Amino acid sequence: MLLTSEKLELELKAKLFRGFSDTSRLSILEALRGKPLNVGEIVAATGLSQSNISNHLGCLRDCGLVISEQRGRYTYYRLADDRIDSLLRLVEEVLADVAKGVYQCTRYEFPEGANNGE
Repeated sequence: MLLTSEKLELELKAKLFRGFSDTSRLSILEALRGKPLNVGEIVAATGLSQSNISNHLGCLRDCGLVISEQRGRYTYYRLADDRIDSLLRLVEEVLADVAKGVYQCTRYEFPEGANNGE
C-alpha cells in the first residue's frame, strides 16, 4: 500500500506529465527549446492560434514549465529549466526505440478532436 507521501508524489508526477501530454502545450515547449520567443513568434513556429497559445502559455507558466520576461512592449517566454529541454531530448531517444509500440498502442488514443491543434 502506498504511503500518503508516495501517493502525493505520484499525483504530482502525473500532473507534471499532463503538462506535456497536450499537443498544443507540447508544440509550444518544443518551439521554446531553441530560444525565448514572444507570442507572435510562437504562433509562427507552431501554427496555433494566438488565443490558443496565450491560453496554454498561461497554463505552462502557472505550472512552472515556462517563465516570461518583459522586453519593451513584448513578453518573451522561455523554458523555466534547462532540464525540460533535456527531458524532451530523452523522450526523443526513448521514442526512437519504442515508436512502433507507441504508434500501435490502442490504450492511449487521442480523445476525439484533441489532436487538431486548436
